[in-house]
Amino acid sequence: MSKNLDKLWYRVARTIAKAGKMPLPISATVIELLKLIMTEEEAKFILIFKSPTLTLDQIKAKVEYDETEIHETLNNLMKQGVIVGVPSRTTGIMIYRLLPMWPGLFEYQFLRGGDTELNRKKAHLFEEIFEELKEGTQKNYETLIDQFKSLPALDRVIPVEEQVEVGTENIMPYEEIKSILNNYEHIAVSNCYCRTEKELVNDPCKLNAPKRNCFFFDKSAQFVIEHDFGEVISKEDAINIFQEAEDYGLVHKVFHVHLDPNNNIEAICNCCKCCCGPFQMYYKGIMPIHTITSYIARIEKEYCIGCGICIQKCPVEAISLVDDIADLNEHKCIGCGVCAHHCPEEVINLERIGPRDVFIPPKKLPEN
Repeated sequence: MSKNLDKLWYRVARTIAKAGKMPLPISATVIELLKLIMTEEEAKFILIFKSPTLTLDQIKAKVEYDETEIHETLNNLMKQGVIVGVPSRTTGIMIYRLLPMWPGLFEYQFLRGGDTELNRKKAHLFEEIFEELKEGTQKNYETLIDQFKSLPALDRVIPVEEQVEVGTENIMPYEEIKSILNNYEHIAVSNCYCRTEKELVNDPCKLNAPKRNCFFFDKSAQFVIEHDFGEVISKEDAINIFQEAEDYGLVHKVFHVHLDPNNNIEAICNCCKCCCGPFQMYYKGIMPIHTITSYIARIEKEYCIGCGICIQKCPVEAISLVDDIADLNEHKCIGCGVCAHHCPEEVINLERIGPRDVFIPPKKLPEN
């Protein structure tokens, strides 16, 4: 392999890394993965994205392709989940956004599902990348903690709806799943990329949770449908899927456009502890759990029978038994409501305490 080719793929990897806010050390594994996803010519095209977003006119000014070639290249890269193209909400002009490794490129590789040789190769390479990231974080743990704190929260947690007293003045409409669904005309559903990826590396979901429960909204939904990453779904069917997810103990996570809670909602995932990317990065000692929530669990200890079900269900291990009574670590609680939904004695409730930023440092793993 020529040094010039090595340099090309390194530059492409750096360009993708700079498109996001999450750290991505460049390695041979990252480059090997990118070679599976795109051709050399497409990789060269990626280099024009000095800014993560470009209009068609800006792209035309940066390449020597004719317009037909530009559209063909863009369509191929959108089909491969490397670029997302959606019209601007303010001007209607088409905006092409280069996806970072995550959230972005990783998710789109597995949205369609499919147990193919190519998907298995990509899944195993992602697992190798996670191992490399773990080694890097653990080796530089103390230095990285402050850097992690400066990064934006990755998602926002919406509590299990049954546990929220709907209609009271303490509940803001956007905190409800049904209200969120009613805000959007276009809704798409796709495969859970995390559970799909785990199945491809022979590590399937421990809850045996369903996979058809990742949702996209508005312009993102239109993109997902147009490029065959998912399919249109009615609001009624979506509600049924959310209810099913709650019964499996999954966490509703909301992702906003550009990871900014002030922007529109781009997607909602239904996440399990054993497969979810952010949860796995936390337990593997790679990244912190960093999320925004407006709720916290409250345990009526005088009625707790110490059955331990809440401990089993909590995705962040925020509950333990103290003197045979459930005890909550409030600093770790993400207010998802999974514990309350599954408490057989109904002695756990959610309290709205206003938006709060939950930061749980990554696990510090014992040295070998």
